[in-house]
Amino acid sequence: MTMLPPSKGRLLIAEPSILNDDSFKRAIILLTEHTDKTSVGFILNRPLQYVLEDLIPDIDCDFTIYQGGPVEQDNLYFIHRVPHLLKDSIEVAKGLYWGGNFSELRELLKNKSISPDDIRFFLGYSGWASNQLESELKTHSWFISENDFNNILSEEEECIWKNKLLQKGGEYKIWANAPADIRMN
Repeated sequence: MTMLPPSKGRLLIAEPSILNDDSFKRAIILLTEHTDKTSVGFILNRPLQYVLEDLIPDIDCDFTIYQGGPVEQDNLYFIHRVPHLLKDSIEVAKGLYWGGNFSELRELLKNKSISPDDIRFFLGYSGWASNQLESELKTHSWFISENDFNNILSEEEECIWKNKLLQKGGEYKIWANAPADIRMN
């Protein structure tokens, strides 16, 4: 099986071998940028105990906030599927976009014109400097997968890491069903 290289729109899946890394164990990350100089992505399966209204009180919206990664955790980011409604959106992959005009987004949220299946909010992001991600791939901290979900923004976060391990097969099937805390096994 050939290993996919990292690229914008692909998924970065934490290998079971990094279970001791609190920032990234069992993480599945959507890569939104990958160049020679940097890689950026957002952890898709780390919901926080916050909703959007907790962070922006004038927006009556209970969409869950996710931990995007350990970098700039005081900044809010978003991935969405509605570029026709948000100017300045950056295409990440077919049907998925990063960022856009926040004033327009604010109005969409206030008017309830956007659903949680169309957008996901993140505090912070995951980032790698030049060659850092490639180095982590060589040490088997991650594997790369195509984003073959119909709508990854509507997937249940508890299942997407497990589903990708099951899809990879072999010894990964054992890890897919292991408890989050392997000491509890």
